[in-house]
Amino acid sequence: MLNPELLLSFLGASFLIAVGPGPSNAFLMAQTFANGRQAGIQCAIGFALGGVIHTLFAVVGLSALLKASATAYTAVQYLGACYLAYLGIMTLWQSWQATAIEQEDKPHVSVKKQSPLFQAMMTEVLNPKVALFFIAFIPQFVDPSLATSTTAQLAIFGLLYPVLALPIDCTYIYFGDKIAQYFKTHPSAQCWIDRLTGLIFIALAINLLL
Repeated sequence: MLNPELLLSFLGASFLIAVGPGPSNAFLMAQTFANGRQAGIQCAIGFALGGVIHTLFAVVGLSALLKASATAYTAVQYLGACYLAYLGIMTLWQSWQATAIEQEDKPHVSVKKQSPLFQAMMTEVLNPKVALFFIAFIPQFVDPSLATSTTAQLAIFGLLYPVLALPIDCTYIYFGDKIAQYFKTHPSAQCWIDRLTGLIFIALAINLLL
C-alpha cells in the first residue's frame, strides 16, 4: 500500500512535470515532425522504457553512485551528449545527401537508421540528469512508516511515472503530427524539417552539458 495523500501529490507533481516543456518533449516533437506519428509513438515507448531502467538503477543504488561520483556523472553526461550530437549530425548529413541526390537526379542510397524507440531509450538512459531526478524527486513521496518497504515504494512510484507520462506524450505526438502534415504540403518541407530536427538534437546535446 501507498500513502494516499502522498500518492495524490505524486500524481499531481508528475503531471505538471510531464506536461511542461523539456528535453524529452523536444526530442519527441522533433522525431514526430521529421518521421511521423509512428516514430513519435516509438519515442514515447522508448522514454517509458528508459524510465523503467532508471527506476531499476535507483532501486539497486546505481543512481546514488552516479550522484556521489563526479567522474561517473561526467562520463555519462559526455556519453549522452555525444550520442545526441551523433544523431543530430547524422540527421543533417542525410538531409543534405538527399537534397544533393535529388538535384543531381542520382539513385538514392538508403542508410540504415536506428529505430526511434532505441534512440529515445538511449537518450533517456544516458542522461544523468534523469537519474538525479529519480533519486531526488521520487523519495519525497515515500512513507517509511508504511508496512510496504521503502524499496518497493520507490519501485512503484518509479514505474508509475513513465506510465503517467505516456498519454501526455501521445498528446504531444498528435498535435506534432498535425503540424508536420501541414508543413509537408509545401515543397521541400521535409528537407527543412529534417535539418531542424538535426539542429534540435545538437541543441539538446549542448543542453545536457550545461
